[in-house]
Amino acid sequence: MAVSKVTSIEVAKRAGVSQSAVSRVFTPGASASAKTVEKVRRAAEELGYRPNVLARAMVSGKSRIIGLVVAYLENQFYPVALELLSNALQARGYHILIFTAPNSEDGVEGVMQDLMDYQVDGIIAASVSLSSDLARRAQNSGIPVVLFNRGQDGADFTIVTSDNLRGGAKVAEFLVAGGHRRIAHIAGWQGSTTGRDRKDGFLSVLDSAGIEPLAVVDGMYNRETASLRTRQLLEAGERPDAIFVGNDHMAFAVIDELRAFGIRPGSDISVVGYDDVPLAGWGAYDLTTVRQPVNRMVQETVDRLLARVERPETPTGTVLIDGDLILRGSARIPENWTHEGV
Repeated sequence: MAVSKVTSIEVAKRAGVSQSAVSRVFTPGASASAKTVEKVRRAAEELGYRPNVLARAMVSGKSRIIGLVVAYLENQFYPVALELLSNALQARGYHILIFTAPNSEDGVEGVMQDLMDYQVDGIIAASVSLSSDLARRAQNSGIPVVLFNRGQDGADFTIVTSDNLRGGAKVAEFLVAGGHRRIAHIAGWQGSTTGRDRKDGFLSVLDSAGIEPLAVVDGMYNRETASLRTRQLLEAGERPDAIFVGNDHMAFAVIDELRAFGIRPGSDISVVGYDDVPLAGWGAYDLTTVRQPVNRMVQETVDRLLARVERPETPTGTVLIDGDLILRGSARIPENWTHEGV
């Protein structure tokens, strides 16, 4: 037999309160006394009542759902960021709807259309780029967008990212101070602003020091590609004495390849990554890396997105957050080097 759904009217009657009081108890951010909350939730549990979130969204015009688009989850940085984003949004009464999309215009196009069809209140795009047409359509739909860990020129989005130019420069300063001169760079995907900015900051400092990089290649933010590029570097003739890798995900592959060649990371060739994911601190890799301040990045993302959800006139802007260079055993540390030097 079909069981009829319990209504808020029945809950109100059981709890001895008004129907509007029941609504307030189950509406995030609404005001209700502790006594009312206790009575309503006890009555709801006894009756098996669950609020109809979709119906409430239709009435209020707010779904309280934030769409999140991410290109891939192999890089440990994104599962960590995803958990933090979900927790931060839930603390503000929102939930996330996650889609993965290839870093191509067609792939992102379909996902963005799905998100708009779900009538999400806002969108966080992590590691993907959006076309100007998609930007316009989201804006016309009244859906604010924040780019997380990815910039984009000429787009009317809020952008939250680490200061990638400065981060790349810090790595170059560190390696030059350590006496390295045969320096290679396995860059992040050059179709992304993060990959380009880290490379540009790095090369700018090398140029100022009068050092020509031994090689600069695109690792595509891909582990297999990074492994191939490392083998090519080692087999090309003159070997590098240091390698700056565009993110930790690729740097782990670089370290594995070096060891396969009998090369000791940190002693024979210095390796520096970017992100400081949890695995970087494990003894197996002990990776020197630039830390992306993910907690601050997440907080800025949530604050700025919800500000635009609640006050659409809030201006967009770009937030660059500085990250520290974390020193470990994968790279030779210059004498008298201090954190103030980075």
